[in-house]
Amino acid sequence: MAMVARLGTIMRTDLLTLTQWLSPAFPLGSFAYSHGLEQGIADGAVHDAQSLQIWLTETLCFGAGHVDAVLLCQALQGADMADTACALAASKERWDESLAQGTAFAETLVTLGHQARPAALPVAVGEAARALSLEPSEVAQLYLHAFASNLVSVAVRFVPLGQSEGQAVLAALHPIIAEIAETAPTTPLDRVGTAALMGDIAAMRHETLDVRLFRT
Repeated sequence: MAMVARLGTIMRTDLLTLTQWLSPAFPLGSFAYSHGLEQGIADGAVHDAQSLQIWLTETLCFGAGHVDAVLLCQALQGADMADTACALAASKERWDESLAQGTAFAETLVTLGHQARPAALPVAVGEAARALSLEPSEVAQLYLHAFASNLVSVAVRFVPLGQSEGQAVLAALHPIIAEIAETAPTTPLDRVGTAALMGDIAAMRHETLDVRLFRT
């Protein structure tokens, strides 16, 4: 019984560790990136809670959300996904966003006594999570939630949306996040790609936006 209790405590502690890694307080600089959403807002494609939910749903299901979840799970399960992550980046800004945050993530973990290497963010998180007693789907679920939370925060500040509207959008995304996270660990790499064309094109156009509050 004591051993079972100890294992349960380790798992709970590992969940808290992952929550810390993916919280807004962890110094990744995520607040500076909009993943092309700033361009979508400037174009009028995202202008209220409903259009934001549609944009984020497509991003999660057909864009970087699904791709990142698979990359994370592959990395967690022992595969080297560094080059694959680079190849799957839909644009230079997307790659800069992922690598910069992954590098900041790894550097912070090293200062906390963990082993980590700079890589695209989902790869860096997946590799670091090998040390945690958590299922890949659990890690992917929290990763996607943090990703979506950051983009909701962008919309709250820039559309602008009310805080309650933003939280309602995030809550509506929970079943989608859970479904993607559940299938990501068994999704083969030859089934991975992006088809969120509006979001990808917006990310490419963002670097020429006249007034930019976000880096991407």
